[in-house]
Amino acid sequence: MAITHEAARQAPSSSHAPSADGTSAKSARTVAIACLIGATIEWFDFFIYGTAAALIFSTQFFPKFSPVAATLAAFSTFAIGFFARPIGGIVMGHFGDRIGRKAMLVLSLLMMGIGTFAIGLLPTYAQIGLAAPVLLVLLRLCQGFGVGGEWSGAILMAVEHAPPDKRGFYGGFPQLGVAAGLVLANTVFLVIGWLLTEEQFQAWGWRLPFLFSIVLVAVGLYVRHKVSESPIFEEAQRRGKAARSPLKEVLKNHKKPVFIAALACLAQNGMGYVVLVYVLNYGITQLGLTRSTMLGFIIIANILEIFATLYFASLSDRIGRRKVFLMGTGAGVLWALAFFPIVDTAVPALVLLAIVVARLCIAAMYGPMAALFCELFEPSVRFSGTSLGYQAGSIVGGALAPFIATLLFVSTGTSMSISLYMAGLCLISFIAIYSIAETHVNRPAR
Repeated sequence: MAITHEAARQAPSSSHAPSADGTSAKSARTVAIACLIGATIEWFDFFIYGTAAALIFSTQFFPKFSPVAATLAAFSTFAIGFFARPIGGIVMGHFGDRIGRKAMLVLSLLMMGIGTFAIGLLPTYAQIGLAAPVLLVLLRLCQGFGVGGEWSGAILMAVEHAPPDKRGFYGGFPQLGVAAGLVLANTVFLVIGWLLTEEQFQAWGWRLPFLFSIVLVAVGLYVRHKVSESPIFEEAQRRGKAARSPLKEVLKNHKKPVFIAALACLAQNGMGYVVLVYVLNYGITQLGLTRSTMLGFIIIANILEIFATLYFASLSDRIGRRKVFLMGTGAGVLWALAFFPIVDTAVPALVLLAIVVARLCIAAMYGPMAALFCELFEPSVRFSGTSLGYQAGSIVGGALAPFIATLLFVSTGTSMSISLYMAGLCLISFIAIYSIAETHVNRPAR
């Protein structure tokens, strides 16, 4: 996999290593924390939609459907956001490789914020009829477009500011935004559920998380405005090595890394969204657990995932990205097969255990992913390449996961079919990463 090693060698060079006074290390930490804050806010916006889709949208926007059909329709609108993500990734990837990473991060946060806030103001089906779900879909597309450029932009800023021997560690910070955003999203819904009656929650309480997001977006925009542009991008600009047409260059000369990245994302996205979105609904409707219990379980699991993700990101600097990722996908195959048999016991402690272990498997994949993907591509096409690979994998693995899980359960009558589905995705990702060479070629001397 010569292209992998070549891209890795063109990652942040030793000239960006920490100086004696620690200036570069301090800059890397500042950027990493800023990326974490921005990513948390964007994923909070993205995940409150998933939580609302599981808990409320079926009755608010699809009341004429049967319960199963309404749930499928709500999960379909959740999936639609994923189909806008590659478009956002392609557009922002092009300009991120042409004019800079920072501008695209600001744009992605702004688009996500506008779409999320507008959902909080959206009339329901009872108020405006069919126009309500149509507008919901359009705003979900806006969300998807915005988050399409978020992931690649954030990881590039963190990794390209990092010292060569800490790219995995610093690249892990924006990855924490997923779990942190989900914890924040579910905590907000949990608190609202405690403070309001069910009637109040159904009538207007569900809107509060969407409206609250505008405050977080303002904070995120301020933080991102203070971050400096990627030194790797600026160096490429000075040397005249910026690609004239990054997407065309990626599709012509970097198809294999894009394909590998897409397949690598299947497990993390598929297992992730089954656990976070489908199981939330499943635990309430099939197992008889309360909404507060299920939200609490997801919050606990994702708090643990935050620490695990950073650990596995750091571990990839010591033993390699490939090895850590294979550990995560291998464990994912085994745990997926056990997941629903354990969940179906309906014993709260065992349900929590199943969710926690699943999230830890995902953390082992997600932790090294930022550095691994950056090292797959040359700096001139890195934004476009990582965006295209990640978003393609997100559609296939994540967008349809809750929908497919619902269909599998309805058509087979057993949750074991969903376990087999998750295990299959993990196996595909395992094979994809197993087929490449290690990307972390700038290991520190032992």
